[in-house]
Amino acid sequence: MSIQNLSVVLVHGGFVDGSGWQGVHQRLVNDGFEVIVVQNPTVSLEDDVAVTRRAIARAKYPVVLVGHSYGGVVITEAGNDPKVKSLAYIAAFAPDAGESVETLIANPAPDAPVPPILPPVDGFLALDHDQFAESFAADVEPATARFMADSQVPWGVAALAGKVSVPAWQSKPSTYLIATDDRMIPPPAQQAMAGRAKASVVEAKGSHAIYVSKPAEVVAAIRQAAELAAELTD
Repeated sequence: MSIQNLSVVLVHGGFVDGSGWQGVHQRLVNDGFEVIVVQNPTVSLEDDVAVTRRAIARAKYPVVLVGHSYGGVVITEAGNDPKVKSLAYIAAFAPDAGESVETLIANPAPDAPVPPILPPVDGFLALDHDQFAESFAADVEPATARFMADSQVPWGVAALAGKVSVPAWQSKPSTYLIATDDRMIPPPAQQAMAGRAKASVVEAKGSHAIYVSKPAEVVAAIRQAAELAAELTD
């Protein structure tokens, strides 16, 4: 099967919405893919999985399911949909059964950077506005990073606690792009999750917002996942 006879479904993470995928979206469309950008409310994992499954159902072709950051948790659960043929993790959480963002970040390494997450307000989290660019988007053009900070989406505490039932990476091939300058999910943690999932690993120099700052590198990882999916659908 040609990789263009696949649909790519893009799932954003916490504190942001789907608009950050614009550069990735444009390149994938230019390559001939059908692309669907999910807009998750990030209130609970259950809701986000439901929204993502509706996006998968809309796709015309077999799906390459892509998740950034918390979006990796969503695709790990939603990726069990039989229409999904491969997964792509972009600086993302890749939980095992019974794990959540909450459990994965519970015991950081002593030298790991500490994301500037503010105390919850009414059950939602935010990043400190003045530290957003440095921690989340250090290599993003300053005006864009400022906009990302100003347009933050509150991230529900319940979403962080949402646990995966059966991880899709156990039965679907996956690719993992490690952002080597990430200050939100430390690169060693990304490496460990990718190894556990037996993902095909690629590395690129970039911040946590590598999907914004380095869209070409992200598209290359997605294309790799698409090649894996195409092999399964031949």
